[in-house]
Amino acid sequence: MTYTTDDTTKKAVEAFQQFDVDTQLGLLWFGYKDIKDQLQPANETSAQDTAEALFNQIQSLSQEEQLQAQRDIVSRANSDISRAYSSLSSSGKLDVWLRLAQGIDKGTVIQVPSDYELPADTKDFANMVKLLDFEQRIDFMRSAVVEMGAK
Repeated sequence: MTYTTDDTTKKAVEAFQQFDVDTQLGLLWFGYKDIKDQLQPANETSAQDTAEALFNQIQSLSQEEQLQAQRDIVSRANSDISRAYSSLSSSGKLDVWLRLAQGIDKGTVIQVPSDYELPADTKDFANMVKLLDFEQRIDFMRSAVVEMGAK
């Protein structure tokens, strides 16, 4: 199930899904940094509660396990955390990624290395996303993360 509402956003999601797991994680991080000042989460309480519970589970892991949990979700691995993520609503899934990004910002979740640079082949994708307005970016993010998790 995707939430894209226009062809430009749909193309961005399709391009995103072609990247490897670590590149997708990097793109999610840089995407969050780009829009974080505009975000005003207002999910229903139940989505926030379940997202917070899963986030807390991930945050309690060692840094290596935190990274593996994120990779498992993106790669749709059959792990406990990936299955728990799959059971969340679309709002809950988006909320988990928001909380993970905030945790990275605060240093409670494994950091993106300071010298990390996205692969050169993401340049066209990044330019495509920069053309999206704020609502399209949210639609893109929701569409990208709703497909993640164990199948």
